[in-house]
Amino acid sequence: MVIIDQRGSWTMVEMSVAGIALDAASRSPIVLLRDPSGRRQVPIWIDQAQAQNILAGVASEPPPRPLSHDLMVSLLKAGELQLERVIIHAIEDNTFRAALKLSRQGEAEQPLLEVDARPSDAIALAVRTGSGIWMLEEVVADASIPVDAEADEQDSSEFRRFLDSVSPAELVRHLSQARPEPEAHGEEPGEGGETRESGDDTAGDQPA
Repeated sequence: MVIIDQRGSWTMVEMSVAGIALDAASRSPIVLLRDPSGRRQVPIWIDQAQAQNILAGVASEPPPRPLSHDLMVSLLKAGELQLERVIIHAIEDNTFRAALKLSRQGEAEQPLLEVDARPSDAIALAVRTGSGIWMLEEVVADASIPVDAEADEQDSSEFRRFLDSVSPAELVRHLSQARPEPEAHGEEPGEGGETRESGDDTAGDQPA
């Protein structure tokens, strides 16, 4: 699904979580967002804790105790707020920027509240609440990579089987085993986002 504003000044594309991958070089997790055509996906480098939170949100089995994003969802409900959608709206200094669009329950006509967020946190909340994940077309065009349909279908099947079989404890263990050793090179991204690519000049997102 695509939304174009009335003035035609921007276009937003609704993305879906295609899965979590590991960078072949750094072994850092990457969340993959796919466009509706299935031909483009945007990789966002994140850290192990963020990957765990996203995986736990899409897994069929809830964790035995609430994770931080489960708590955030409960707090939104307690405050009578609803997450309408997530928007990943910019790349600044090789870092993605996102915002949460919130509404007050029972006040559909009121303007949406906007809260700045890291894309990984926004995605983790969206998969828990069933909210849409939207990205500006210019960001998709700038950061996307073409999808290898045959290889990707195999990866997607393996990802679905993994989610069906893994427990929350195994999720933590799986991600801990994949934790990379600290790198001696690369710059850390600024507060509030994740990096668009890995490499010497854009090392994966590090814990804040």
